[in-house]
Amino acid sequence: MLDVKPPAGVVVLVSGSGTLLQALLDASLDPAYGVRVLAVGADRGDIEGLRRAERAGVETFVCRVGDFPDRGAWDVALAAEIASRGPDLVVTAGFLKILGPRTLAGPPILNTHPALLPSFPGAHAVRDALAHGVKVTGTTAHLVDAGVDTGPILAQRAVDVLDDDTEDSLHERIKVVERELLVEWVARLAVEKRQG
Repeated sequence: MLDVKPPAGVVVLVSGSGTLLQALLDASLDPAYGVRVLAVGADRGDIEGLRRAERAGVETFVCRVGDFPDRGAWDVALAAEIASRGPDLVVTAGFLKILGPRTLAGPPILNTHPALLPSFPGAHAVRDALAHGVKVTGTTAHLVDAGVDTGPILAQRAVDVLDDDTEDSLHERIKVVERELLVEWVARLAVEKRQG
C-alpha cells in the first residue's frame, strides 16, 4: 500500500485583486504540487481576491481592523481565524497590513515583495524604484516578521527596468516573476513544514 501524504495546507491573506492568490489556486489544481489552499482571508470585504477564492470553492473570511477596538484585538482575532484552519503555512499575497505578535507566533508566514529587498520596502516599491532610476529591480520571497519587509530573505529574482517603463508596465512584468517565485516557495516551505 502506498504511503500517500495529504497536501500541505496554506491560508492566504489578501487585500485586493488576488492575482498572486490566483497563481496559487491554479498551481494547487495539480495534485503533484502538494499544496492545498485551505482558506482565504482579507482585511476588507467585496474584493476580487475573495471572489477568486469563492469561484475556486475555497472558504473565505474577512477580518477588518475597524471591527475591533484596537490593533491588538484585531491581531488576536486574525490569529484565531488562521489557527482554526490548521495551516502548515500562511501566505500574505498583497495583504497590506502589518501583522501583530499573535499572528506572527503562529505558522510561518511567506510574503513576496515587488523589489529586491532591502531596497524599496513598503507599499510603493515599484514607484520608488523608478523614481530612484535603478536599471534592475525584481521580486523577493521572504519570511514575515514584525517590520515592514524586513524578514529573512529566501530568494530573489531580477527584472530589468526598460527605458520606457511606467509604474504599471514595470509592475506587470515584476508580477509575472513574482507569481512564479511565490508558487515555488509556497510548495517548498509548506511541504518542508509538513515533513517536519
